[in-house]
Amino acid sequence: MNHSSGTLYIVSAPSGAGKTSLVTALTKDDQQIRVSVSHTTRAMRPGEQHGVNYHFVKHDEFKALIEQGDFLEHAEVFGNFYGTSRSALQQTLEQGYDLILEIDWQGAQQVRKLMPEALSVFILPPSQQALRQRLDNRGQDSEAIIEGRMKEAVSEMIHYDEYDYVIINDDFDVALKELKAVFVANRLLLKKQQERHQALLEQLIS
Repeated sequence: MNHSSGTLYIVSAPSGAGKTSLVTALTKDDQQIRVSVSHTTRAMRPGEQHGVNYHFVKHDEFKALIEQGDFLEHAEVFGNFYGTSRSALQQTLEQGYDLILEIDWQGAQQVRKLMPEALSVFILPPSQQALRQRLDNRGQDSEAIIEGRMKEAVSEMIHYDEYDYVIINDDFDVALKELKAVFVANRLLLKKQQERHQALLEQLIS
């Protein structure tokens, strides 16, 4: 069996669409998938691990990586920097793993420019009403806060048509099956199968 490099997947969704739960269930089920770990300059929180939740780095290390052009995308959030390292991604893909990058549509646009071979999936809720219920799951937030979250979600969802695949998360199990299908089908593409089973394919037609 020949070695085949993995595929980079961008997965985006508005808050409340269930992206994190779907990705967690998918990676539990499929050992060939990894989730990209971002670099950040923020302090480690209790229970977090370096290299699992984030690669925790100092400000000057982060700045050096920006200068080297290693980040596919990076942003500053509340005074802390977050970014996706190209070299860390390449390393995982070269080991044959499929890699998920959970980023918003803006990050997705930056990554597509630099890695046009990446495939992208957008996860949508079944309705605005269902999304509102999920965003108000604790029932403790004011109407104004929920309204703000809804507006944010809609401005995110406008960009669904920039993605290769769209999954509507109405029934979780169905959405998970659909997400799995995307990964499985792409592994069966001619190019991937030729990389993986070169010797067999040559044997079969000799």
